[in-house]
Amino acid sequence: MSTTTTARPSVRTRARDTAQLAARWGVGHALPRLALTASARSGDLHARALLEANRTPGMPVEVFDAIRAAGPLYRSRLSFVTARLETVKEVLGSPDVRAGIDLRGDGPLGRLGGWSQGSAPLGPLRPPSLLAIEPPDHTRLRRLVTRVFSAKAVQRLEERTVEIADALLDELAAETSDPVDLVERYCARLPVLVICEVLGVPTEEEELVRGFGTRAAPSLDLGLPLGEFVAVERSLRQFDAWLGRHVERVRREPGEDLLSQLVAARDDDGTPLTESELRNTAGLVLAAGFETTVNLIGNGVALLAAHPDQRAAAVADDALWGNVVEEVLRFDPPVLLTGRTTERDTRIAGVDVPAGSVVTTLLAGANRDPDVFTDPHRFDITRPEAREHVAFSAGRHFCLGAALARMEGRVALQRLHERHPQLRVRDGAQRRTTRILRGYLTLPVSLGA
Repeated sequence: MSTTTTARPSVRTRARDTAQLAARWGVGHALPRLALTASARSGDLHARALLEANRTPGMPVEVFDAIRAAGPLYRSRLSFVTARLETVKEVLGSPDVRAGIDLRGDGPLGRLGGWSQGSAPLGPLRPPSLLAIEPPDHTRLRRLVTRVFSAKAVQRLEERTVEIADALLDELAAETSDPVDLVERYCARLPVLVICEVLGVPTEEEELVRGFGTRAAPSLDLGLPLGEFVAVERSLRQFDAWLGRHVERVRREPGEDLLSQLVAARDDDGTPLTESELRNTAGLVLAAGFETTVNLIGNGVALLAAHPDQRAAAVADDALWGNVVEEVLRFDPPVLLTGRTTERDTRIAGVDVPAGSVVTTLLAGANRDPDVFTDPHRFDITRPEAREHVAFSAGRHFCLGAALARMEGRVALQRLHERHPQLRVRDGAQRRTTRILRGYLTLPVSLGA
């Protein structure tokens, strides 16, 4: 009798979890995919920008230009959308919007979507992630993280980052095959080794962390096929379980790393981070600190190879490398867009926007705004206004890891090109298939002398 009683809840639980997974995919991916396809066929510029983002070698800049020409806020069939830098900053700084995109509404679809989250894994777009919460929770958590993720901490990390870059380049120097995949051998390994140091992750778990990051990257996208969606959720669960074990290891044996400091951190009233806040924050730092920086370095290598005169100028002048990173971030940013939902009726760029509206800010489009950037479709490492980009977002959700990403990008690109100033990208480079995160999946190169 007891065996039967124990088994029944398990069967019901599995059935419920399966139904919720199907609902999550349907509401979050199947329906948006249909809407995207139908909207693009009707000529909707927003849908075209999303669908073409991972189909073109560069970016759909013509679509960005058309959205910008349509006004400060283009009303698509999917949301309000902007590719103007001034409007992007207004949206991201507005107290009338909240983080995230909610396409479900308040009807039956919204209720189904809400119910489906009951068995969802922790992820970068779910509370208590810093990407998904607003003040006062966001203010409290960001303040705690900022205390231990400061510019001084990044400065202390630079010497170690140089050592890691040089060690990886020493390994490449011994490589006899040609070409080599620079993403696999350098662009991906450098940031994951740095972020492992930041979070006190043992070096022998580098490959494990890389695998989690790569498999979970599509979690930011809309319109995933069912099989990929299931695989992403499975990876997120495995990542969360590993994070739980790692947090416990850090509690037992604290060090000088960021996670040890987060475990010990207390708010002004002595309140520590909750277990879910700890795991989610550590997971976000790992994922964001790894995935976006891989893309930054790979995109930078490809752009410099395509502009050898500018690469030669940077190699000849160390002072240029900081601006090289800013121009790479502007010209080919690692993140295509970020979305917001209005909390109340508001006005943005002089346009009335009702409560509950989705507003999509095309970061990559704003980075090509001709009102801010002279000749915006030209890659120019001497561009004086390059740092005006919004590749790290803006407002209260400005990327906490911006200083770290800038430092890693500068060190990685400078050390690589000092050793291999004639590096050539060979045929066969592949871009990622993800829409939101933009970068190279493979980057075969000949290193030269």
